[in-house]
Amino acid sequence: MSTPHLSEQELLRREKLNELVIMGIEPYPAALYPVNSNSAYIKEHFTPEKKEEFADICIAGRIMSVRDMGKANFAVIQDANGKIQLYLRRDDICTGEDKSLYDIVWKKLLDIGDIIGIRGFVFITKTGETSVHVKELTLLSKSLRPLPIVKEAEGQTFDAVTDPEFKYRQRYADLIINPTVKETFVKRTKLINSIREFLNGHNALEVDTPVLQSIPGGATARPFITHHNALDVPFYLRIANELYLKRLVVGGFDWVYEFSRNFRNEGMDRTHNPEFTILEFYVAYKDYLWMMETTEQLLEKAAIDVTGDTNIAVGDKKISFKAPFKRIAIYDAIKEHTGFDVSRMNEGQLRSVCKQLHIPVDEKMGKGKLIDEMFGAKCEHHYIQPTFIIDYPVEMSPLTKKHRDKQGLVERFELLINGKEIANAYSELNDPVDQRERFEEQVKLMERGDDEAMFIDHDFLRALEYGMPPCSGIGIGIDRLSMLLTNQPSIQDVLLFPQMRPESL
Repeated sequence: MSTPHLSEQELLRREKLNELVIMGIEPYPAALYPVNSNSAYIKEHFTPEKKEEFADICIAGRIMSVRDMGKANFAVIQDANGKIQLYLRRDDICTGEDKSLYDIVWKKLLDIGDIIGIRGFVFITKTGETSVHVKELTLLSKSLRPLPIVKEAEGQTFDAVTDPEFKYRQRYADLIINPTVKETFVKRTKLINSIREFLNGHNALEVDTPVLQSIPGGATARPFITHHNALDVPFYLRIANELYLKRLVVGGFDWVYEFSRNFRNEGMDRTHNPEFTILEFYVAYKDYLWMMETTEQLLEKAAIDVTGDTNIAVGDKKISFKAPFKRIAIYDAIKEHTGFDVSRMNEGQLRSVCKQLHIPVDEKMGKGKLIDEMFGAKCEHHYIQPTFIIDYPVEMSPLTKKHRDKQGLVERFELLINGKEIANAYSELNDPVDQRERFEEQVKLMERGDDEAMFIDHDFLRALEYGMPPCSGIGIGIDRLSMLLTNQPSIQDVLLFPQMRPESL
């Protein structure tokens, strides 16, 4: 394996590493370091009246800046909670005649990016900044690669690194130098915790279902294909966990949910990533009308838990998560934004309308796909405030119960926010005969060349034949919801490690 090209700075840091070893200083010590505080706690709670409480604190962090003042230095370290200033004097951290720890190690062999541990006491400087007066210093990890330079002044960041190639490929460095990035992912975790709290509060059961599946069911999407060596058969990374969760409803669980990592071998853009997270839950004896109300409650709570408000800034827009949300039938939406009433059109007529609207279609697309393309191209982007698009044609929804009142439709909704689908839900189809016929229609589409059509899942049909109670299910896109609640323009900004082309090192 060839040695990577090293810059002058990287070579210099390796020389310093060797000098530290020669001096008997372990650059990567294995011993426990007894941290007993952190930057945020110190800055929030310290007052001169509490100096005894802060007379012996031990913190650790990464050196982010140094101001050399000869026999004394100011430095800033960053830990998991923020930054804090250090004050170091040669006479404090050295003993006797040996001043090498300060003069050689601190001033010559340590660099910005190194991780250190310090013991000392807290005080307030003449300029009013809460700082730690260092009495002991320990090197915990020598950094061999310099951090990108980011300027800061008075708490504001300047020249932040914004290059997506750097940010997404080297997320570890991005988290170090761009302080707002970590907050995005803290909020994402708050979102997931809020949803989990809501569901657990309703006695829902969190479960795990297979990621490797013999049939990629539960959605219309192109799967990733792999091979199971021990069984010598092809397997698929799941495109959805729906059919397994519904098997559990058959088995007697009334409310199950899963935060599912799904994989779809399709395009990448600012709202799509091949690997993504979706929440799905299924509830026995409920329908899609109940699910709309429950979704409103869940998302209103999540918005408050993550941001403190139901009114969210998304780019230059204000979006309200206050329930209730608007509802409109998909045919009404298409008529409103195209002028065409497509509710009674056959496939040929739909294809003609798409041509008139300059929507690209091909012969592989059936009636459901044509309507989907029409809605996506001409309607979707208009729905900025949370809106339930309801009552879809049966051809678009092979897993959905037929509408109780409207011929040719199913009891389904999609939730759109800021012009994008955030959730998809049904009154679930529990008639095994009807379900088999719907699967067979999907096979016909597959034979026409539609590589997103569903496979027939014979085991799922067998499960339905045992009897599944009436139920409703939903899938909520966690990545897209995270984008909204953290005001991020791209899905890559809410994924710690988005997919990228392999890097040539």
